[in-house]
Amino acid sequence: EASARAAASPRFTTSRSGAIASAAAKAQRVVVIGASFIGLEAAAALRTRGLEVHVVAPGARPLEKILGAEVGDFIRTLHEAQGVTFHFNTKPSVVQEDALTLDNGERIAADLIVVGIGVRPLIHLAEQAGLATDQGVLVNEFLESSVPGIYAAGDIARYPSSQDGERVRIEHWVVAERQGQAAARNMLGRRAPYTDVPFFWSAHYDVTLNYVGHAEHWDAIQIEGRLADRNCTVRYLAQGKAKAVLTIARDTESLQAELSLQRD
Repeated sequence: EASARAAASPRFTTSRSGAIASAAAKAQRVVVIGASFIGLEAAAALRTRGLEVHVVAPGARPLEKILGAEVGDFIRTLHEAQGVTFHFNTKPSVVQEDALTLDNGERIAADLIVVGIGVRPLIHLAEQAGLATDQGVLVNEFLESSVPGIYAAGDIARYPSSQDGERVRIEHWVVAERQGQAAARNMLGRRAPYTDVPFFWSAHYDVTLNYVGHAEHWDAIQIEGRLADRNCTVRYLAQGKAKAVLTIARDTESLQAELSLQRD
């Protein structure tokens, strides 16, 4: 388990990261569009290379929808301390060869633009086949679609969470790998529900965020320790129960949280 988690970070494919690294070697000023995990990891990598980095995002702070306002502010401060400049509450309007113009009229000179704005599931084939879909292919706890004998796994599958039954769709290669294995076993007649708790980690300079569970919404956020000290546990609670746990510099607690969520 620990070794599997050590390899589970959102990151670029080798070909894409290689292309960005090659372009960065010739650049001085970069604009990153998107302030989620991919965009911010790209910003950190490019800033570490000594490039001037600007990040453009439509929200008020990075990662707020996923991690909440307090963690979002911490991540913003972390990147700003490394020299990253943020442009919030705005979107790209015009892309030129040497600049990006935002919808608020601001023009940012740039010789490299990196776009990290998320993905959409390709479900056209499933729709044409008559499978039930809703922002993904709807599957049951066995990863079987609305048509018996047809299964879906990975980024396109919206499955019932073992924690509360709420349908979730997780864009992470570890989930795709494990769901593919579970779907194969169920195709062979095992009929075992998929109950693995999702997790990922994301590195920003010398700070690593470990996240287990899945919380698209919550009633409260409970923080033990201090974000500013880069040593804390953040719990995302719904009806008094943890749906996800974020840790910084507390690997043992992260593993314990995963076991607890698995049991619950």
